[in-house]
Amino acid sequence: MRAMTSNQANNANPTGAGGPGQPGAGDSAPAPAASPSPTFSPLYQQIKSLITQSLESGEWKPGEIIPSEVELAARYKVSQGTVRKAIDELAAENLVVRRQGKGTFVATHNEDRAQFRFLRLLADDGAEHPHVSRLLECRRLRAPAEIARQLDLKPADPVVQVRRLLEFENEVTVLDEIWLPGAMFRGLTFERLSEYKGPLYAMFETEFGTRMIRATEKIRAVAAEPAVADLLHVPAGFPLLSVERVSYTYGDRPVEVRRGWYVTTGYYYQNDLS
Repeated sequence: MRAMTSNQANNANPTGAGGPGQPGAGDSAPAPAASPSPTFSPLYQQIKSLITQSLESGEWKPGEIIPSEVELAARYKVSQGTVRKAIDELAAENLVVRRQGKGTFVATHNEDRAQFRFLRLLADDGAEHPHVSRLLECRRLRAPAEIARQLDLKPADPVVQVRRLLEFENEVTVLDEIWLPGAMFRGLTFERLSEYKGPLYAMFETEFGTRMIRATEKIRAVAAEPAVADLLHVPAGFPLLSVERVSYTYGDRPVEVRRGWYVTTGYYYQNDLS
């Protein structure tokens, strides 16, 4: 475990063979002290990285409990406080969830809290209304240049494009256009999506082993183009909120590009910043 043996280098004698503080044979002066390694990270960060690797490898699956702080401290031969600090950061990043009296669990998109973390449209009264998804299309094609760039793919690599409408309170409110790496989502078809009744990210997690960890978004006001307006049942030129998202899995690997057009009559888009 390379990250855990950095102390060995610190115990090496930097002054040559002549003993502590003494020049070695043929040396005129002690060697200068070694500079800190540019790759050094605090011990708790190293433990956090090791736990993340176990999450990524599937050792502990979404929704499962992970070993206790005491067990992890014994496993990695560090203090319980170091493990606790690592888990604090993982919880803050929504990779794990602490449950009082039960333990720490791998976060999952099947939880209601996680669903609303990535769908941030709220009614003006602040309520989180459930939505109904209506699938328009799911097809495989060659990645357009911009999509390939955003997904870190080669031009013309295979991708899956999904288009759907989201209805809130029986009103069409969102048009989503989603792009996914074809190699990671083999077997994703219109029929399979139509049969699945849960959140889309939960399906990606449980059936394709891909968990969305974080996302970046670009938000702007736009006028509805005719094709978009027709699907959203609004006049051409109607003001919409455009949200372009890139979602990442473990290792900060981009795995989804999503372009959404939102009708915000009676709704607003909320972000929680920390």
